[in-house]
Amino acid sequence: SPGLVTIIHLIRHGAHDLVSRRLCGRTPGVGLSDTGRRQAQALARALPRLDRVLTSPLDRTRETAAVIAAAHSGRLEEEAALNEIDFGDWTGRDFAQLDALPEWRRWNAARDQGRAPTGEAMLEVQGRLSRWLETMAAADAGAVAAVSHADVIKSVVALTLGLSLRHHDRFEIAPGSITTVSATPEHLSLLRLNEVPHG
Repeated sequence: SPGLVTIIHLIRHGAHDLVSRRLCGRTPGVGLSDTGRRQAQALARALPRLDRVLTSPLDRTRETAAVIAAAHSGRLEEEAALNEIDFGDWTGRDFAQLDALPEWRRWNAARDQGRAPTGEAMLEVQGRLSRWLETMAAADAGAVAAVSHADVIKSVVALTLGLSLRHHDRFEIAPGSITTVSATPEHLSLLRLNEVPHG
């Protein structure tokens, strides 16, 4: 029905010790640093009333989401659509190593065409998020926190604003940030981008 509106707070997980050094991707066992845990607490305080708390399956997102869910008396729901990009052969490699690879440079220059070797294209990520958003909008899910990853959230922002994924580097999605969209069965709208709550 036209009256359905779902508010989705897309949250990048808090910081971890490898955040700017290594492409963790879907590597298991990467948890939050002390800074990341403080960011999760700040997120829990800053978010308005929530009806649901969803998380990507990875440790750093689950840990962030658990703090939010505890503060909002909600149970944690795991959502595969929110998972990090599958970086295939690049998973777990240091950025210093990746920067030397022509295919890594191509991937960053042309995200609308590139693909991680044996992994996932960003267009495929955007496709799975588009289907998930349609489901959430149709369900009239109320206010939802969805804890995910920078490039996944960027794919939603690009979809909402009609931007090419080639422009992914024109805006930032920081650790511990909130990006909010409203979703109806007919329309997506960006309400806020990359807000980082303090304390």
